[in-house]
Amino acid sequence: MTLDLVPLWAGIMALGVFMYVLLDGFDLGIGILSPFAPDDASRDLMMNSVAPVWDGNETWLVLGGVVLLAAFPLAFAVIMPAVYFPILFMLVGLIFRGVAFEFRHMSSVGHLWNRSFQYGSIVATFAQGLVLGTYIQGIPVDGRHYIGGSFDWATPFSLLVGVGLIIGYGLIGACWLIMKTEGELQRWARNKATLLTFGVAAFIGMVSLWTPFLQPQIFARWFAWPNMLILSPVPMITIALFAWLSWSIKSGREAEPFLAALGLFGMCYLGLGISILPMIVPYKITLWAAASSSKSQGFLMIGTLFLLPIIVTYTGWSYWVFRGKVKAGSGYH
Repeated sequence: MTLDLVPLWAGIMALGVFMYVLLDGFDLGIGILSPFAPDDASRDLMMNSVAPVWDGNETWLVLGGVVLLAAFPLAFAVIMPAVYFPILFMLVGLIFRGVAFEFRHMSSVGHLWNRSFQYGSIVATFAQGLVLGTYIQGIPVDGRHYIGGSFDWATPFSLLVGVGLIIGYGLIGACWLIMKTEGELQRWARNKATLLTFGVAAFIGMVSLWTPFLQPQIFARWFAWPNMLILSPVPMITIALFAWLSWSIKSGREAEPFLAALGLFGMCYLGLGISILPMIVPYKITLWAAASSSKSQGFLMIGTLFLLPIIVTYTGWSYWVFRGKVKAGSGYH
């Protein structure tokens, strides 16, 4: 009897993508908010709050992408052509923002590198939203091949998701600043978090109402009986998290707004899984149909069981070492 590793690989891939969204989301959010910083000193402090950890956050993106390629090669071969340009835009944005960390302190035109950080963050985030929107609305497949065009990702729904993700990353970036800074910058972050909370609520509402009408499978999953009753805790918990987020921002809490914002992303991620699983290429190819051979998955699991604890340990250790408030004058280098 052969052990079915497909659910385990799906869980590892889901973990990689989810951890990337949570961790790299808030440092992309810092870049999104940086054009509106009160002054240059505040902008430096914002960047210094994520400078020690931002590159490690992207390890999770690499993990998710490698698992998709190695464990689900058919899905990789179908999905990548559908989102080729958004992935390209995302990588270019990530390169520009990454280089900005290194060169802004060494260049005589540091303000241009600040712009590189800002626009790179916005472009990378918007591109991720385009990928997500394209994935949710479905990818046209004939047999084992993508049959859509190069610009099928440019739809009103995917553009809406792209803008919504910018607002969402901005929210967790503001909540990160509430937790990591103090004084005037913290008060500024609270004001921004309050405004962005309403924006995120609006976009989650619009996407949630639109999504069930994209595909009959999604509508049936959420509104057929008894699914409607079984899944009712998902929107209820989401509303409760919004209430907790608003209360914690107004009441002067520091860590709780960040945790509540991460919880909102977690509920959105759960909603996505409920809508799509067991498909990996919506709404044509299942996880099992896209998986590599059991022998290949078993061989890959050996290395993954060694590598994954290292990534988890490194991530936890880096956040432990750089815990606490970021102080003015605590430079990156």
